[in-house]
Amino acid sequence: MEIGQLQQKIGARVRTLRESKGISQQNLAAICNFEKANLSRLEAGRTNPTVSTLYKISQALEIPLSDIVDIDD
Repeated sequence: MEIGQLQQKIGARVRTLRESKGISQQNLAAICNFEKANLSRLEAGRTNPTVSTLYKISQALEIPLSDIVDIDD
């Protein structure tokens, strides 16, 4: 799997998990102290998130970090 594909899958996973919790992009970005535009780029797979970024998101969504990176090839 190429890096771009991985970024897209992780972004889609973050979006799915966020939506399943009923949290808007704006609210999740605020909780994580991110700009909404940055979260939007992450969910669109246009950025390579750091582990610390994914950890902040997992904490805000009250899920294990492994749930975010649990993607199928």
